[in-house]
Amino acid sequence: MKLYYSPGACSLSPHIVACEAGLKIDLEKVDGKTKKTEKGTDFWQVNAKGQVPVLEIEGGELLTEGPAIVQYLADKAPAAKLVPQAGSKERYRAQEWLNFVTSEIHKSFTPLFKPNTPDAYKAIVKDNLAARFTYIDKQLAGKKYLLGDQFTVADAYLYTVLRWSSVHHIDLAKYPNIAAFMTRVGDRPKVKEALQQEGLLKAAA
Repeated sequence: MKLYYSPGACSLSPHIVACEAGLKIDLEKVDGKTKKTEKGTDFWQVNAKGQVPVLEIEGGELLTEGPAIVQYLADKAPAAKLVPQAGSKERYRAQEWLNFVTSEIHKSFTPLFKPNTPDAYKAIVKDNLAARFTYIDKQLAGKKYLLGDQFTVADAYLYTVLRWSSVHHIDLAKYPNIAAFMTRVGDRPKVKEALQQEGLLKAAA
């Protein structure tokens, strides 16, 4: 399998899941501005959406959209328990969180990355994110992860998008349960491994 990624982008989520699952995947970096891969491939020819992540699976087939990719990877390594069993109530809870993160957090950050977004609108976006963060903070009260004590694909996705807060000067310290969650996830060895492979964290000396 091969994962097309951009350092620190939403593709970090499936990268973390692959590391946590112990799956061997090849990585090919994509320049988000030029839409060229590190091998010189026109990324538009890989994914007509022009977005990472893209996972090349068996037979050269391509799978896109992070929430689908992380479930695919997790199902490849059921012993890692990164996603609940298909058909279980807990599986739908995981999907519920994946959908919330993608629609309410991930997409809400998008205007903040665009240079042509008016400052007044960015302020509205941050207010909306603050309301979502307050909700998440309450949901994490008394829990290590979104579904309880078990780290899942939903946590990998939430951690990935919440990392963008620092880029936009959003202080997560206001949300103690989120802050603790970010530290907890960031301390996981396999999360550190993914961050190091993307050049986002220096390897320990």
